[in-house]
Amino acid sequence: MAVGEPRGPLASLIEEFCRLPGIGPKSAERLAHHLLAADPAQISDLIAALSRVRDGVHPCRTCFNPTEGDQCDICLDPRRDPQVICVVEQPKDLMALERAAVFKGQYHILQGRIAPLENVGPEKLTVDQLLRRIEENQVRELIMATNPTIEGDGTALYISNLLASTPVKITRLARGLAAGSHLEFANRDALADALEGRRTF
Repeated sequence: MAVGEPRGPLASLIEEFCRLPGIGPKSAERLAHHLLAADPAQISDLIAALSRVRDGVHPCRTCFNPTEGDQCDICLDPRRDPQVICVVEQPKDLMALERAAVFKGQYHILQGRIAPLENVGPEKLTVDQLLRRIEENQVRELIMATNPTIEGDGTALYISNLLASTPVKITRLARGLAAGSHLEFANRDALADALEGRRTF
């Protein structure tokens, strides 16, 4: 295609799919051709679902988990212990831990991790909101479930240092998780073991 020449709708769709994480050119092309051959109702349902996410989903005011309401279902669940908070980097990490079905506390999503080389400092995360939750709810345990990477461990250490003079018990997931791995890719049993075998940070 010559520079400046308008792209066709199929090429545009393939390019947009390529922008998604984990989608390479071949996968993008397969998805685009699948939709091209799909029933119009299926495409309409997909468009409607995307519109609902765009227009109706926002971070929970308490934990920053995506939700349609003011607070997410986990924060509203009276069976959850608000004095035990599990800190994760992203919503996908929360979802992975929920699949393990052993944690009965609440979560806090940092919306990232401290990464100086990427110009991501603590001020770009939800650290201040976490500190307010800890004080307001008299949190007794904070489980640092950041990913076992250099940045994840550094983020956990930064937060634990901020709370060093408080009575909050700070624990870390057990190292049943391989160093350098990510929670979203860990299996249910490994995550359950990591939660139940957490250690003092």
